[in-house]
Amino acid sequence: MTETSPDASGPALASAQAALLIDDQAAALDLVAQARDRIAPIAAQRTAAVKPRLARVLEAFAAERLGVHHFASVSGYGHGDLGREVLDRVFARVLQAEAAAVRLQFVSGTHAITAALFGVLRPGDRLLAITGRPYDTLEEVIGIRGSGQGSLAEFGIHYDELPLLADGGVDEAGLAEALETPTRMVLIQRSCGYSWRPSLSVGCIGRLVERVKALQPACVCFVDNCYGELVEDQEPTAVGADLMAGSLIKNLGGTIAPSGGYVAGRAELVEQACCRLTAPGIGSEGGSSFDLNRLLFQGLFLAPQMVGEALIGAELTAAVFSQLGYGVNPGVGGERSDVIQAVRLGDAERLKLVCRAFQASSPVGSYLDPVPAPMPGYASELVMAGGSFIDGSTSEFSADGPLREPFVLYAQGGSHRSHVELALERALRELAAAGRLAPNS
Repeated sequence: MTETSPDASGPALASAQAALLIDDQAAALDLVAQARDRIAPIAAQRTAAVKPRLARVLEAFAAERLGVHHFASVSGYGHGDLGREVLDRVFARVLQAEAAAVRLQFVSGTHAITAALFGVLRPGDRLLAITGRPYDTLEEVIGIRGSGQGSLAEFGIHYDELPLLADGGVDEAGLAEALETPTRMVLIQRSCGYSWRPSLSVGCIGRLVERVKALQPACVCFVDNCYGELVEDQEPTAVGADLMAGSLIKNLGGTIAPSGGYVAGRAELVEQACCRLTAPGIGSEGGSSFDLNRLLFQGLFLAPQMVGEALIGAELTAAVFSQLGYGVNPGVGGERSDVIQAVRLGDAERLKLVCRAFQASSPVGSYLDPVPAPMPGYASELVMAGGSFIDGSTSEFSADGPLREPFVLYAQGGSHRSHVELALERALRELAAAGRLAPNS
């Protein structure tokens, strides 16, 4: 676990709190400026990392001879959509996979993941999650929660999970015992989701895949890659993962993809996922792009820069809250494999205050007041700040969290580091005004 130690404690922390109470505007600016100065070397590294990832995108465009004629699409069934076919090949190159299917018909990352699970698994198969309990929205898909909607369990798919270790790591030692039973698919969730654990690096995923294949060579290693694309130089499919899936309105959409998701990996597995999305016999051959191919290509072009800025924003968020004494995961300068920054705020009121401040700093819907509410697919009420141009994208700086102990804020996105600074300054002012700036206040 990479929870940081507070950087400001004792007299320094008391001084910062007092300053905010006396002049919250100036002090908030000062605290954020201090955090910005502290992460300057890390920000420089993140900025430099954009270039090779952008080069990979440009090389994929050049190799597939992308032209303006690929921006158009056909109507109806979508058969013979040249732009969509080039888009699939470009994504496969960028994601370092044998094949990819990029479809607007995927309504979310959860939908893309679901198509992959139902496409590959058959009645009687076993699915083993080796990164603990999956993300909330997959619980009903698997059949852990809810009934009567056609979950994997209702189709005879057996599910088991390998609990995480006390420090949030994967129980690699327990993997051999967990795989003593024949297993068709292993599920690896790259991002932390709504849990206080480290997100998995691509290197770690590669080790897990190697271990699984040594124990059961025919087992399919599937990765939920949401929030992780373009964060590192390699993707899971470059280190042995058989299949992965994610959303287009997160990292890879560059804030302008209007909808969609992707699956990528071994060609036959990608096709099986597409047969679940459309129908057996149609698979990847169907699905119109509605003349929106340009936005998907352009979003991918912008994605490396956006992801780089989001990572800098995550570092800044970690630095600001760790200075005040809050637990943050990952810590400042820690290993990152996704764009999510978790902050343990400790109570519901702080969580709501910060989300309100972030919403008020959003480009869209700044006048809205986020209140806790049920969300489809989630077990707990959520409070969400997400004033993005694409509904649900969270790519412009946003945050959310379930209303349950220990009341952790999960911040993500941020296409401009300056936007993150403005949102953090507002959050500090709101916390100070409510007398809840410090963890023990």
